[in-house]
Parts: sequence; C-alpha cells; structure tokens
Amino acid sequence: MNKLVTVIDDEEDILELVSLHLGKSGFRVKEFQEVKDFYKFLQKEIPDLIILDLMLPGEDGFEVCKYLKKEDRFSSIPIIMLTAKAEESDRVLGLELGADDYITKPFSPKELVARVKAVLRRKTTQTEVKKINIGKNIVMDLEKFEVFVEGKKIELTSTEFRILQCLSSKKGKVYTRDQMLDYLWGQDKAVLDRTIDVHIKNLREGLGKAGKVIKNIRGIGYKIEE
Repeated sequence: MNKLVTVIDDEEDILELVSLHLGKSGFRVKEFQEVKDFYKFLQKEIPDLIILDLMLPGEDGFEVCKYLKKEDRFSSIPIIMLTAKAEESDRVLGLELGADDYITKPFSPKELVARVKAVLRRKTTQTEVKKINIGKNIVMDLEKFEVFVEGKKIELTSTEFRILQCLSSKKGKVYTRDQMLDYLWGQDKAVLDRTIDVHIKNLREGLGKAGKVIKNIRGIGYKIEE
C-alpha cells in the first residue's frame, strides 16, 4: 500500500498543488482545510506523514503539532511544517515542538516531494542491529523505534531518535553538526544553523538524567560519552 500523507492547509490552491505532485510520486494524499476534520480522520486512520501549515484558522499549526507529539498514538508521525513565515524563530519553535522538517511558501513542489521522501526514508531505515545499549540506563530498540530509560519507555520524535542512533553508532566519536545533518537528511537536508542544537536539547530533556551521556564538544559538535 502506498504511503499516506495528510495535508492541512486552509488555502485550497496549496492543497491542490501539494496533492497533485505527491500523487504523481505515488503517495496517497488526504486534504484538510480545517483542523477539526483532520482530528476526526485520525480516529479512523493514522497517516505516514503530516504536512502542516502554521497559519490555520482557529487552532494554529503550533498547537496541532504540540497536541500530536503529546499523544502516544500520534507522537511518532513525522511532521513537515509548511508556512509563509520566514522568520528563524518560527522555524525553531516548530522544531522545538517536535516537527521533523519545514518548508516556506512559496516553495518548489519538487523540493517538497524530496523533503517528504527524505523524512520517510529516515523513519524506515533498516539496520541489522536490533538493540543498542547506551551507558547503564538507555536501551534503543531499532526495530520498534523505541527508547527505554531504566526500563521505562520514553517518547522521542523520529528526528531525535535518529540523532541518538547516529551518536551511538560509534560511541566516543565526535560528530560535527554538518555530519549529523548529512546523516539525517543527506542531500535533502534543510539548512538551518540551530537545527541540530534544538533537537539535541529536546533529546536530552526526553532522556532526563540519562541525557548527560550526550556531551557537547565546544565549537565542533556532539558525542556519546558513557
């Protein structure tokens, strides 16, 4: 079955443009102009990815993103923010709330499709290693995309999970921000200086006290130090 992408935007022409190009690329697409209709749909089917406009009537995209990331059923769904706002603060806030990527209007349909494919690739990347132990308290289940701290499951976004996977793949190695961006996005990476720092901050908070294994190497990047 083709991957399902839901698009939430109050502009009908944007919905048509996004649906047309995603459909040509083999995706199933479901369009929503109102958040309430999207929420009703979620009770029936969970999409593989959500494209979410920030400027929506009533409940804005930030609130929708915050709600989805707090709900266990929906927290692992990748989200791409779609917005006319170009300010860095808006993009950073979206990332802090758990969005996986962003794209600003006006946008290239080809770029949007490439971003969708890149985010979905990150989520479905397979590996022979099933579990990784980090320090004494953290266990990553790479098959189920789950992380446990002292035996308790914690919720991470798909990007936070991938960052932890990157750092733990070679413990002790210092990864620069550019190396981590390449690992996460490859050639489709979004260029934003604070992207990695924002996700690392959220990752540490999610891990609680165990987050201290992630060390900041000033002026260079990050590493796992057990």
